[in-house]
Amino acid sequence: MKLAQNAVHGCMAGFTGFSVGLCNNKMVMLPIPQLVATSPRHMDPKGRTWERVVAITRQPSAPSESVEESKNSSEEQFPGTLLDDIRIRHIFQAEIEHLRTYFKSEAPKGYLNTMHGYDFNDELTTNKSLLRASAVAISRLPVMRNILPKKQTPYNRLIKDGECVIYDIVLKPSKQIDLRAFPRAGPREILHFNPKTVNAAIVTCGGLCPGLNVVVRSLTHSLIYEYGIGGKVWGIRGGFKGFYDPKYPPMVLTPETVENIHHKGGTVLSSSRGGFDMDKLQEFIRSRRIKQLYIVGGDGTHKGAFRIHEECMKRGLNVAVAGIPKTIDNDIDYLDRTFGFQSAVEAAQDAIRCAKVEASCNLPNGIGIVKLMGRSAGFIAAYATLGSGDVDLCLVPEVPIVLEGRNGCLPHLYNRIKKKGFAVIVVAEGAGEEILGASTETDASGNKKLPQIGEFMKKTVEEYFKKKGETATVKYIDPSYMVRSVPANADDSMYCMQLAQNAVHGCMAGYTGFSVGLCNNKMVMLPIPQLVATSPREISDTGRTWERVLGTTGQPNTVGLN
Repeated sequence: MKLAQNAVHGCMAGFTGFSVGLCNNKMVMLPIPQLVATSPRHMDPKGRTWERVVAITRQPSAPSESVEESKNSSEEQFPGTLLDDIRIRHIFQAEIEHLRTYFKSEAPKGYLNTMHGYDFNDELTTNKSLLRASAVAISRLPVMRNILPKKQTPYNRLIKDGECVIYDIVLKPSKQIDLRAFPRAGPREILHFNPKTVNAAIVTCGGLCPGLNVVVRSLTHSLIYEYGIGGKVWGIRGGFKGFYDPKYPPMVLTPETVENIHHKGGTVLSSSRGGFDMDKLQEFIRSRRIKQLYIVGGDGTHKGAFRIHEECMKRGLNVAVAGIPKTIDNDIDYLDRTFGFQSAVEAAQDAIRCAKVEASCNLPNGIGIVKLMGRSAGFIAAYATLGSGDVDLCLVPEVPIVLEGRNGCLPHLYNRIKKKGFAVIVVAEGAGEEILGASTETDASGNKKLPQIGEFMKKTVEEYFKKKGETATVKYIDPSYMVRSVPANADDSMYCMQLAQNAVHGCMAGYTGFSVGLCNNKMVMLPIPQLVATSPREISDTGRTWERVLGTTGQPNTVGLN
């Protein structure tokens, strides 16, 4: 849909001889000669994708001939127009706190950060081709300068200090501009922890989301297989309560216990809301000698994670705390998306198809209403609408609902039914507070309870048709908990694996109080305070996503009418 729309936009504006596509998560136009000149693209055997394949399968990897990063032929000569009216003044990189500021490194001197764990035995080699394959600055390592354990697999690329990913990648003509950036995530040359003495804990908090089990499994595999930790990986059951409640004893996670969990929805650790007790949590960290804590959750959970990080610093505990952002609503700022979102949108398609069948087969005036999750942001409802193409009305929290009048949704709905005989409505659970009012009640996580917008719309539609002397046959479907309990699809599963691996890389290097995510199609580390400061993210009512929804449904735009 995006490709088609932007191809039409380009042609209408008079551009020709071009193609369209997604580049760093943004739609662009590309000159066809330049696009085909470097095709077909191949997977780089020295790149991160193949490196992840080797990490996941633990298969042997043939050594590369050079540690230099491969250059795409398109980088050598990039034909185009020189833009002399764009000037970058400053690039500000977000700062991630590092444990070396407060604690001495626990890592042995002279190590090589390699895949598949550490081996400090005496079985070494001086194989020159293997040394060239190692993606570390070996000349900077004083002890093991010319040696590498035989069974180790070197990382293709180790991230250096200062490598960053630009957040503001869409540039407009200006005299001078400042850009924001985040540190690039990935394996580092220098580690802060000795993997042989690391104990780690993993906890999942809040509501369910597709991919939680993939995250738990990938964290366990990364700690054990990639870094070969000598301690235990503790799985905390039942959210924060599991740190102290005897009803939810922690479990030891091993490759065997997590072998097949990625094929299942939910979380093998179980989850809950609330239950945060700092003193009891810190006692667990102290008594189990936890060095790394991985906390999977949303906005509120991340705030709790940062409090844990601050308390560890206050108590002089050399502990790395990492968050992995989880929200099915896709409402965490700066990130391209959160894990589980695409799986939820995919699962919502079944409900929309069922609603269409019910609406089209039930007379007279068949209407199907589907309520989807979306407390303060309507991303699931909007993307499910765009992915379906069968929706006639989409209601989200960011855009006010106008029932009647020239821009009313009810007259629009009536006209659509008279034109094609039926209609489908998708509504986000948080929509309509301007009509129904905001609740003062909250749940265990402090989230306010939402008014029943789905039932309200069903009743309102029926009454509107009754006023016109007609009958509406309205079928209401609420698949909210179905879309969040499904297993992750292939794309989300790969994303969960990337999140887990990079969280482990960050903690092993000594970073703390951070989260990880995909920003402009690159994995980055983000300081938790900055991540939660602008959350929850909302759909821009003047942005491209809502514009596409209006174009797809044909509904009137009610932005600014209330």
